[in-house]
Amino acid sequence: MHSLRCTIFCLLMLGVSGLAAQTLDEEEAALLGLYGDEELISIATGSHQPITKAPAVASVITAEDIRDMGATDLDQVLETVPGLHVAYDVIGYNPIYTVRGIYSQYNPQVLFLVNGVPMQSLHTGSRHLVWGGMPVEAIQRIEVIRGPGSAVYGADAFSGVINIHTKTRRDISQTEFGVRAGSFDTQDYWALYGGDWGDLEVAAMLEFRTTDGQRERITADGATPFGISFAPGPVELSRNNLDARIDIGYKLWRLRAGLQRRRDFGLGAGLGSALDPQGRYASDRWNVDLTYDNPLFTDNWEVEGQISFRNTSQEVEEDVLLMPPGGVFPNGMIGNPEVFENHWRLDLSAFYTGFERHKVRIGAGYFLADIYKVKEEKNFTKTLAPLPGGLTDVSDDPNRVFMPEDDRNNRYLVLQDIWQFANDWELTAGVRYDNYSDFGDTVNPRLALVWSTSYNLTNKFLYGRAFRAPSFAEARVTNNPVIESNPDLDPETIQTFEWAMDYRASDELHLGANLFKYRWKDIIELDAANKFQNAGRQTGYGLELEAEWRPLHNLNISGNYAYQRSEDKETDHVVAGAPNHQLYLRADWEFRPDWNLDTRLNWVGERKRGAGDSRSGLDDYRMLDMTLRYKPANGQWELAVAGRNLFNTDAREPTTGTNAAAIPGDLPLAGRSFFVELRYRP
Repeated sequence: MHSLRCTIFCLLMLGVSGLAAQTLDEEEAALLGLYGDEELISIATGSHQPITKAPAVASVITAEDIRDMGATDLDQVLETVPGLHVAYDVIGYNPIYTVRGIYSQYNPQVLFLVNGVPMQSLHTGSRHLVWGGMPVEAIQRIEVIRGPGSAVYGADAFSGVINIHTKTRRDISQTEFGVRAGSFDTQDYWALYGGDWGDLEVAAMLEFRTTDGQRERITADGATPFGISFAPGPVELSRNNLDARIDIGYKLWRLRAGLQRRRDFGLGAGLGSALDPQGRYASDRWNVDLTYDNPLFTDNWEVEGQISFRNTSQEVEEDVLLMPPGGVFPNGMIGNPEVFENHWRLDLSAFYTGFERHKVRIGAGYFLADIYKVKEEKNFTKTLAPLPGGLTDVSDDPNRVFMPEDDRNNRYLVLQDIWQFANDWELTAGVRYDNYSDFGDTVNPRLALVWSTSYNLTNKFLYGRAFRAPSFAEARVTNNPVIESNPDLDPETIQTFEWAMDYRASDELHLGANLFKYRWKDIIELDAANKFQNAGRQTGYGLELEAEWRPLHNLNISGNYAYQRSEDKETDHVVAGAPNHQLYLRADWEFRPDWNLDTRLNWVGERKRGAGDSRSGLDDYRMLDMTLRYKPANGQWELAVAGRNLFNTDAREPTTGTNAAAIPGDLPLAGRSFFVELRYRP
């Protein structure tokens, strides 16, 4: 693999050395061919820019890409991003978006946005404990930046930012109905509608999934040493998902609303790292946002404002077993925590272009989040003894409920200047000030120097600082029998240095490379007494390469390779959980008119164990996926057949942390599976 890295890197450098100078007219003509609308992103600065000029290491995935690769869930799409690996948590197999070696159970270090609105929860800092996946038919495009983004987005834009743009009327030219069925008794149904109602542009999207989930087996778990385990047994990944969205545009205004409903949510390998065939969660996640966007407010001002509201719930459908029946708990050790949250946001932003060669952004906002209801039933005490009377509702007992109701608010200011101080040089400097009601102030700057070395080559030199806010699970929990929270926690911080190159060798060949190095401090982790502290430090560095080549008009080949090495500075041990090497290859071939074959190979390298974990490292794995699609240019019907993990590889994701070895065989991924899809556009 070392020789492969060297070969690719040398080819990139040779391409750079062979560049020739061009006249300005030639540059403008060439740029029209090299860049298109799909290459414009706003995630880096809040303003639309060509991705090659944006002051960040960024990727864009379009709806067409998603359809051609046959992806049915967001996680399958994100695995294609260089330097981003999708691992999984024990609880519900919730995704862990591991960026550049930064890995943690609830993954609060990656900010997840939908149409620019953060989806993080107060409780764990994750997207949601009852996530259940995200379908893709409503997605218009995905923008991803690897690296810090707190100077623009504030908290949790730490190792990366993912922004999901949902479809509008302009993206849905005609009504579409679809159905998909396949392995694990999976059924998907969706409908998309776009239309003009007078001056209103209306788009509506409805997606439904039911599945038993893959049933790969766990051979031993946290209950095995006590002789009461359900292992060997399958992981529980059943789902009933409903996703509904509406998008209404009127002149300079846009109103969006949505619901993500999760029912029959199986708990994966168990809430307590012990298999639980009976426990089921449920969730309703409502959102609404209203945006005003006026790019021509005055001659020199662009103005945007957004107000948003989100309500989320974590509810229990069937009693959750922390440990199976046996011993002093004849019905099992039952814990049913429920959390309900409200999130309000107001964001105001304006760009001023009245200064020559400058584009200045000023922004301000307010965020209020409230855990307004906490409920809990359990049959054990804080010392893990049986609770007299058995299963008891302790929701109104502050001495026994696991977490109090509480809130957090945040006020922020943003200042940013994009300064084109020479024809080929652009400097982006920005800073954001945040004031939190619980842990105080934080200031996060960024600097980005973008050099247009020639019309088809760009070099970027980037620096950024970011922070991650403590979650309520770390700072506010009062009656957890296993861990102790800490209300005095400070936010985690990271500083990242990057160099990136983007080279458009021709219309047919695009190459990219970047180097990075980071220092992560004040990591929130458990000490010897199982209390959360700002005790950890981690450093990391790495390389990411990517290429896209169209050797024939009907064949597109793309791929990326990522290497990272991260070290826990407290133990001088390689960081556990994250792969040091990743390789992704894709070939998209229209081998006959209306027929398309998309082939993808994903190789994930060995993952190390953490300090104190005596197990050998987790083996690498290779997965081959293929999608065959019939899509007549003027037809109403579209048919696809997809196969995943066609080699039936025994692929596993690691269990890490203080209870890592509770499941010694780690988390098995799905074996070989097949799906058939049919779309109809009347």
